[in-house]
Amino acid sequence: MLALSSLVWLWAQLANAHEVLPTIADLEVANGQAQLSLRMNAEAFVAGLNLDEITDTDEVTGGNDYDALRALSVADFEARLRAALPDVLKGVTLRAGELSAVWEVVEVRVAPLADLELPRATVVALRTDVPSGTQQVTLVWPEGHGALVLRQVGVEDPYTGFLNGGETSPPISVMGGDALSGWQSFLAYVPVGFDHILPKGLDHILFVLGLFFLSLHLRPLIWQISAFTLAHTVTLAAGALGWVNVPSAIVEPLIAASISFVAIENILSRGLSPWRPVVVFGFGLLHGLGFASVLEEFGLPEDTFIPALLGFNVGVELGQLTVIALAFCAVGFWFGKKPWYRARIAVPASAVIALIGAWWFVERVFF
Repeated sequence: MLALSSLVWLWAQLANAHEVLPTIADLEVANGQAQLSLRMNAEAFVAGLNLDEITDTDEVTGGNDYDALRALSVADFEARLRAALPDVLKGVTLRAGELSAVWEVVEVRVAPLADLELPRATVVALRTDVPSGTQQVTLVWPEGHGALVLRQVGVEDPYTGFLNGGETSPPISVMGGDALSGWQSFLAYVPVGFDHILPKGLDHILFVLGLFFLSLHLRPLIWQISAFTLAHTVTLAAGALGWVNVPSAIVEPLIAASISFVAIENILSRGLSPWRPVVVFGFGLLHGLGFASVLEEFGLPEDTFIPALLGFNVGVELGQLTVIALAFCAVGFWFGKKPWYRARIAVPASAVIALIGAWWFVERVFF
């Protein structure tokens, strides 16, 4: 009963999750001026959420304010955002030598909101003067602002990096040449892939848990994880290279359906069926397209595309293995050999997972 109660609580937390996306920043320094374009989930900033500590907006006080802001028209939200920008931009600092620049807001562009369940992308364009002869700049990203993807534009071999709230970029040459090496790109994208599973990949976490609850025997788990890994690696690469492009309106409902399918099969089957790895492979193709959409948001460095892609994929795999390890430590190690494990833990857990997947499918298709 405790396990079932915990899963019901998980249902309540996940059923209406609004995932927090990182801010994407494009920085250009030329002709005595610096321009910074921020593509951001602006409602979260205006609501005053601490994005360093949350992965979705339902986790904290202020989530209701966030939802109310999302429901505003473009004009109304733009007015609210412009009024809040002095506080939002406080601490977003460009340093050139000993001097800290003061930003001028050039443009605020709020996208129309098509779906209340999906983040609305807002672009805030900033400009500031930099001293003549500036060779390097650094960008300070304030505490509470969450993850930032920082991309230099307008130069050869541009810098690309990731900052968390409260971090400062390394010195960035205004003439370019700070592009990461292949090994550096690989290492930089491993945590990006891991972060997309833990803690932000709620749908992928549930799918992996669905694989876990079929059986605690190693052979079925290896077969399933191998099929899933091979499949999502194929479509992740194809999607990132631009060879395959399937609209998220199709991919996301099908991912939700895949969660329900594997969970329901757990209930109806006591072991690995001959078709299960094939089905998991097919669903892995879908999940790979979901991963590819994340990389499309971030952008991969052109010169080190393959190492960055491999690093992201390794991060995803480490995240999946961590989910399985945590699940085993939580229930498998303690209760896996009990005669009542399947009836009291595996089946109820699979039922809750199936319900969450079904709810997400309906939500993503009809709402």
